[in-house]
Amino acid sequence: MPKVFSGPRRLSVGIVDVEFGEDVTVIEPVNLYGCRIGSGCFIGPFVEVQRNVTIGRNTRIQSHAFVCEFVDIGDDCFVGHGVTFINDSFSSGGPARGDKSKWRSTGIGNSVSIGSNATIMPVMIADGVVVGAGAVVTKDIVRRGIYAGNPARLIRLLEE
Repeated sequence: MPKVFSGPRRLSVGIVDVEFGEDVTVIEPVNLYGCRIGSGCFIGPFVEVQRNVTIGRNTRIQSHAFVCEFVDIGDDCFVGHGVTFINDSFSSGGPARGDKSKWRSTGIGNSVSIGSNATIMPVMIADGVVVGAGAVVTKDIVRRGIYAGNPARLIRLLEE
């Protein structure tokens, strides 16, 4: 007897269990759930921000960005279009498949600008850093400067 399909399992998220500061602008559609978004932030359309994420005050997250669990973004940051944050570095040779003990956290300092389509692995990025468009950040960035490329490398130091 042939199997009868009743259709796909449909899940709808939208905005669920989010702690917002004052004067936040959100352009829908978005998926925001279990996160904290500081005062004065802007969240563009087609953005997903997952649980256990904190976004500081006056930060802009442009369209099509993906901010996975265990990411902290500081105050006065800019996250360009299509930026992707990664919490699973495939350390065991493949995806963690939901085993959160294999996931790692990412910390973005204050006044950091991340260009469009950059990929941010689980790293720490210091205050005042500029990450170029399309860069792939695979290691901690501890000095204020401009970083670009794959893997991202220091292009020029910036004054403190």
